[in-house]
Amino acid sequence: MSDPFETLGLDRAQTALYSAVLRLHSASRSDLAQAMDDPVDKVGRQLDDLVKLGVIDEQSGQYLARHPAAALGRLIAERLDRLAEESRMIDSALGSIRGLIRDYDAGRDYRSGPFTVEKASGADVLYESVLGIAVQSPPMELLTAVPDERTMTDFARKFADPWIDAQKRNLLTVQAIVPVSTLVLPGVRDHLTQLLETGGKVRTLDRVPSWFMTAGPDVAGLPAYWGGNLPDHAYNFYLVRTSVVVGVLRSLFDELWARAMPLPWGRRGDGMIQVLRLAAQGMCDDSIARQLGVSVRTVRARFADAMTELGAQSRFHAGVEAARRGWLR
Repeated sequence: MSDPFETLGLDRAQTALYSAVLRLHSASRSDLAQAMDDPVDKVGRQLDDLVKLGVIDEQSGQYLARHPAAALGRLIAERLDRLAEESRMIDSALGSIRGLIRDYDAGRDYRSGPFTVEKASGADVLYESVLGIAVQSPPMELLTAVPDERTMTDFARKFADPWIDAQKRNLLTVQAIVPVSTLVLPGVRDHLTQLLETGGKVRTLDRVPSWFMTAGPDVAGLPAYWGGNLPDHAYNFYLVRTSVVVGVLRSLFDELWARAMPLPWGRRGDGMIQVLRLAAQGMCDDSIARQLGVSVRTVRARFADAMTELGAQSRFHAGVEAARRGWLR
């Protein structure tokens, strides 16, 4: 173990010599050299160091002991003063480090962009914000999930056409997940069909957990209340500009997309819907084939496609599922 007095500036040899002076109270160099069994020159140098430290006094060749409480107390006070000064220097260094940290954060933000959150309100603001972002960095990929019928009704009534036009001009591409119940709402089918025809993609789920969107690689839209619909909360939402949040929401979207069902519209989908609608009217395969001007084999192939698309185990099950999804309206 280290000598406890080393922190006060005394090594082991000096501490032993100081103890000898304390025992003798007053002694010459020769007396102390004899007591320590060391050469006079060596002891003399050590005595000079102790005098400088202030733990002993020298008068006319005699070395006098000071009381330990006074002598060592002074050394302890000096040491405490040095520690206090070192502590102030450390605090100053910490303050400088904080400034360096701010510089580092500023540099990081310069490279990756600051984590900004902007609160917005209103349907007009939402849809115009998307178009504004698209204009800045076309073509922008827009991923959006819509959980409710009111938002889809507002979209079809007022906001679908500008998005469709933006797709036509290659400003953005829309990929959307909507509840299957919204397909029967007025105007929704027509506008979703136009989205598909201009390059968009749409799938349906029985239930969409919440509204959210990602606009390109760096902007995300989150609702004021997760799980709620936008109209019930005055279209209050947040634009979060950071790739981390965008990445999380894109992963969620991909998971929902994998479980969602494609829309039945399009040449192949229209054929499936035609045979399902006619079958729902009680027509047999031969009658359906004559009605559509195709072969019975084609009718049966379309039934098979519909069953696969709907995950149905029978034609009856396919008819029930198609009706639930609004395909037969």
